[in-house]
Amino acid sequence: MELPETKYAKSGEINIAYQITGEGPFDLVYVPGYVTHLELQWSIPSYLPLLESLSSFCRLIRFDKRGTGMSDRVGGAPTLEARMDDVRAVMDAVGSRRAAFFGLSEGAAMSILFAATYPERTAALVVRSGFPRRMWATDYPWGRTEEEYAREVERELRVFGPREQAKESVRKLGRFSDEEVDAMLNMLRFGSSPGALEALHRMNKEIDIRHVLAAVRIPTLILHGIEDELVPVEVARYMASRIPTARLVEIPGVGHLAFGGEPADRIRVELEGFVKDVWEGGGWEEGEADRVLATVLFTDIVGSTAKAAELGDRAWRELLERHHALIRRQLVRFRGAELDIAGDGFFARFDGPARAVRCACAVSESVRELGLEIRAGLHTGECEVMDGKVGGIAVHIGARVAKEAEPGEVLVSSTVKDLVAGSGLRFRERGSAQLKGVPDEWRLYMVERGQ
Repeated sequence: MELPETKYAKSGEINIAYQITGEGPFDLVYVPGYVTHLELQWSIPSYLPLLESLSSFCRLIRFDKRGTGMSDRVGGAPTLEARMDDVRAVMDAVGSRRAAFFGLSEGAAMSILFAATYPERTAALVVRSGFPRRMWATDYPWGRTEEEYAREVERELRVFGPREQAKESVRKLGRFSDEEVDAMLNMLRFGSSPGALEALHRMNKEIDIRHVLAAVRIPTLILHGIEDELVPVEVARYMASRIPTARLVEIPGVGHLAFGGEPADRIRVELEGFVKDVWEGGGWEEGEADRVLATVLFTDIVGSTAKAAELGDRAWRELLERHHALIRRQLVRFRGAELDIAGDGFFARFDGPARAVRCACAVSESVRELGLEIRAGLHTGECEVMDGKVGGIAVHIGARVAKEAEPGEVLVSSTVKDLVAGSGLRFRERGSAQLKGVPDEWRLYMVERGQ
């Protein structure tokens, strides 16, 4: 069989490999899990029916995540935010304004985050074998303990060891024939390296997108194999109960990644039927999103009243103008959008939490050149969109987080911290706080500098 041509999209300085198959009336973006290699995927027998089936009713867009497969290698593991940038770069390169997303396993978290952040580019969402969090918590009993996760990583790194031993790690992923085990093993070995795979596991360990689930407002289908040994079906039920638009289909006789046989045929039928229904129902019609997931940043100058009295009105206005200009330069640098100014305070939004945190730190450092000190607070949540601006409870939380910050401090909510896994940002826990006018207690974290 002749392989489709592999092309490259530029995401910043990184080349992202992608392939397109099929000529259907709408686009489906396939967000892979774990490690892939665009060309070696075609050598896995049970993958062929899936790829051919998906390509029969849509334009299928597949890509290798940065650091894996045929895409550029990178140091460490990329953040979910960087991966979203890569998907948008591929969509732009192929002229896809809006698409359905199919997120598999590890790719589910990014797909969910993308759907909540960019609803204007996401028509429908299908998640298979997905998980919103990897590690155990008192309110998430299906995750791994530290010891279990360490053993799992050690086992999966064996794919780079002696070949017979490596095959046992592959068999844990699903029901594969001997021929498929060999092909899967080759894809994993050519698609990654021991260091890259270990970094990927470190990032996955930190991910927690549970707070994002309720912000997904587009049609969503969750598919999960009842015999999945890596992610229990209870995780799929958990996600389905928290995504307002979700429908769950549990498939008997299916493990985590197996694609062949009659049960896998049902997965393809469910997926095709779902996205076709969305298409026929007008789901690809472009509309203005009224709710999006965003990171909000609030800053204000410490001791501004005293400073204004010391300088006098004219000098204070000039200093404020310099302060505003400096913040605006950083907003451009980190792709933030200015939303409002209240006296000496700034209110901005970002489509990525790591960029927002780095912007806040850059602003905090640079205003010191003006003899000023600020406090900054950030929160990520679902925001109401009104005339290009955002509002709602998430904005109130961001403002209240800023009020809790000490002079010179950048303070974030736990939601921000959970979404920047792999960014290299470091945090110090500040404990829980009751934010004025906001229900429940919130765990807050101070950003550690020198990063």
